[in-house]
Amino acid sequence: MAVLLLVSFATFTLMYGNGPGIARAVLGANATDADVRAEVVRLGLDEPLLVQYGHWLGGVVTGDLGNSFFTGQSVASALSSRVPVTLALIVLSILLTAVVSVLIGVAAAVRGGWIDRVVQFLSVLGVAVPAFIIAIGLVFAFAVSVRIFPATGYVSPDQSPGGWIESITLPVIALLVGAVANAAAQFRGAIMDTLSQDYVRTLRARGIPESRVIFRHVLRNAAGPGLTVLSLQTLGLIGGAVFIEQVFALPGIGDLSTVSAQR
Repeated sequence: MAVLLLVSFATFTLMYGNGPGIARAVLGANATDADVRAEVVRLGLDEPLLVQYGHWLGGVVTGDLGNSFFTGQSVASALSSRVPVTLALIVLSILLTAVVSVLIGVAAAVRGGWIDRVVQFLSVLGVAVPAFIIAIGLVFAFAVSVRIFPATGYVSPDQSPGGWIESITLPVIALLVGAVANAAAQFRGAIMDTLSQDYVRTLRARGIPESRVIFRHVLRNAAGPGLTVLSLQTLGLIGGAVFIEQVFALPGIGDLSTVSAQR
């Protein structure tokens, strides 16, 4: 908790330590010094920094995130309309990453041969190519050339479930490719190590069906490394959502963060 408070105070200091600079950014470059001083007072930036931080922290605890300096809109209201978009993008990507990476890892480890080589090549390619490059390629292939999916924009599931699926499909694929590549490689390695264990040979010698050996025994014991990578990939998916939302013009948290940073 102490570390969290220190980090939040340091961030608050960097953002609000220059009251006149914030006021001039709000008013514009043509604002007079008198206008800037008046704006500093109106925004409460003339108070000691510790007092400002106390007001901010109290608001965070009570759910009052304040208003935007530039638009005057409630921060909570701005977030409430954008959180569902980002949440849908990230949750779908995480779920599909878990399912697809397990299936690919099992296929590569059990089947071997050309399947294993293709999976290894795609794993390296998926990790090496940035998500926004994959996103641009998907837009060109499936929105410009074939025109199966829309290139940009977002449709709420309340407006049209079918339109929502179409608008979220390419962003989800672009976001999960790298995560699937990394996680599938880890699952493949863990499954291959587990398959070489003596108890697996014993299970096969007893005539237990191969599918039961793989999915009930091998996969359960090999899940540890894969789940660790999946948890790390979740953080990457959250960060990658910022770039994906920009490419596909999705009105999510990443888009809001980018617009706010540009101001």
